[in-house]
Amino acid sequence: MARRQSTRKKKKAIKLERARVHVHSTFNNTILTLTDLGGDVITWKSPGTVGFSGSRKGTPYAAQLAAQALAKEMKDYGIRSVVVTVNGTGPGRQAAVQTLRAAGIQVEEVKNVTPVPHS
Repeated sequence: MARRQSTRKKKKAIKLERARVHVHSTFNNTILTLTDLGGDVITWKSPGTVGFSGSRKGTPYAAQLAAQALAKEMKDYGIRSVVVTVNGTGPGRQAAVQTLRAAGIQVEEVKNVTPVPHS
């Protein structure tokens, strides 16, 4: 009997010193995306991936737990310092940045890229 091979891709062993974290914060959710400095996505976390659902995903506490999960995964990749870009006006944006700092990740720069209309 033939053995079936898995079609699932294996994760590459990524070792980086610096990376970029994109924080997309809305009133309903906060999405944290970890990329290398070239912009290629390494991993992402959101309150939904750590167990929150519904309106609780939009809270600062949910963003804090998602940032803690991301920081733990960043340490597995060997990332010690990040550049953070924040997009949106939701309540989780400040909590996510503070949690990354508290987790021992050096935050080199925080950049607000929220689009603001002007005339």
